[in-house]
Amino acid sequence: MQRSKAESEEAGRALGHGGTINADICIIGAGSGGLSVAASTVLLGMKVVLIEKHLMGGDCLNTGCVPSKALIAAARRAHDMRTAGQFGITSVEPQVDATAVNDHIKSVIAGIARNDSVERFTGMGVEVIHAAARFRDKSTVEAGDTLVKAFRFVIATGSSPDVPAIPGLDKVPYLTNESIFDLRQPVGHLVVIGGGSVGMELAQAYLRFGAQVTVLESLKALGRDDPELSDVVLKHVRAEGLVVREGVRVERVSGWPGAVQVTITTPEGVVETVEGTHLLIAAGRRPNVQDLNLEAAGIKYDKRGIMVSSGLVTSNRRVFAIGDVIGGQQFTHVANYHAGIVFRRALFRLPAKVRSELIPWVTFTDPELAQVGLTEDQARQKHGTIQVFRWPYHENDRAQAERATEGFVKVVADRKGTILGAGIVGREAGELIQIWSLAISQGLKITAMTEWIAPYPTLGEISKRAAMGTYALTAGKPLVRKMVGLLRKLG
Repeated sequence: MQRSKAESEEAGRALGHGGTINADICIIGAGSGGLSVAASTVLLGMKVVLIEKHLMGGDCLNTGCVPSKALIAAARRAHDMRTAGQFGITSVEPQVDATAVNDHIKSVIAGIARNDSVERFTGMGVEVIHAAARFRDKSTVEAGDTLVKAFRFVIATGSSPDVPAIPGLDKVPYLTNESIFDLRQPVGHLVVIGGGSVGMELAQAYLRFGAQVTVLESLKALGRDDPELSDVVLKHVRAEGLVVREGVRVERVSGWPGAVQVTITTPEGVVETVEGTHLLIAAGRRPNVQDLNLEAAGIKYDKRGIMVSSGLVTSNRRVFAIGDVIGGQQFTHVANYHAGIVFRRALFRLPAKVRSELIPWVTFTDPELAQVGLTEDQARQKHGTIQVFRWPYHENDRAQAERATEGFVKVVADRKGTILGAGIVGREAGELIQIWSLAISQGLKITAMTEWIAPYPTLGEISKRAAMGTYALTAGKPLVRKMVGLLRKLG
């Protein structure tokens, strides 16, 4: 609650504009992408107006990435206490204080919030308006009692939890990522509808806090990921005690606070009821386009989001749209990536375009799951003949020392060796994927990844060993073996 109060006080200082403001660029939405555009453009002497109707920092800071990772960090400490015996330390059952965990989450948010505050951005020279934005015409936005006319606009309004039309849901208390981080009491049995990244991350966290957790997924859990990688995660979380029900159809919900019932139909056609104390809806996200009056600005959109070109320009050439509001890959780092493209196009007229193959994504379960570029199936469909290189964690000395031997690195290359994609499941996969992201961005071949030196003992050696697999393929070729034999004879 301290965060909201602070935001309200800051927002109050940003009110009281009125009249008409002429700007070089007007940004709607003060999430990660919007703030990045504002910070970069104002430094070049541009007149920048930033409009935000809710909290500075957007979903990532207040209800998304930051609080979820703070929650996961706390849950991991609880898990470490239970599993300390493998290191010769007596295992104990942790005593989880839900209120203290929530305080930890709020303190992390508060620590980061200073970087995203109204005060900081007004100090940089950005004019901040705390109000809902609405297009009046193709070059004018109204925000409260203020009209903003600008040469360029950037829509960065993000997304919100998509709540499916389940019969009875409107009569039952439920949680989303916008409310679960306000919980200050223990959870007995959490029922999660949705087995994507968000649902699985939060499910495992609450399991480690001592709750029973059941995940209900209509298709396959972590279904957007390479199944060879996601199966490792699913096997692990199930071994921890997480119940993951795949291929089920949610028919209706009922109940009251502290007692919810979810009626499902199994893949076999059997009707069952899953009972819990709390219900979490993690069924995807929807773009925040409502109330923007996009029609007045001539901006096309559909249920997936605002339609943009590869350069992020909408059907109104004055207006860019970035981040979650355009659908596609909805990650904070994508919004920041988009902000960089807008910066280059809007200010320097450079032909910058989105390259989706460069965008990595991470599911912060334990083990982590990270990917960049094409999956094996995607690569086969696009390129036909490919090469696949793997190396397991259990062959790595640091992984052995950490008792973190579950997982592997998987790299996909075309027949000439150019890296097309990489996937990692295992400890710190989100960190390890970054070198592969760089490699793909530079168009490197797998052989280039054999030339860097990984310090010993680190998990990074796993990536190096995966790349070394190209030598095994080369050594097996008859011509190479004949050449080596000839050189041996020549002394």
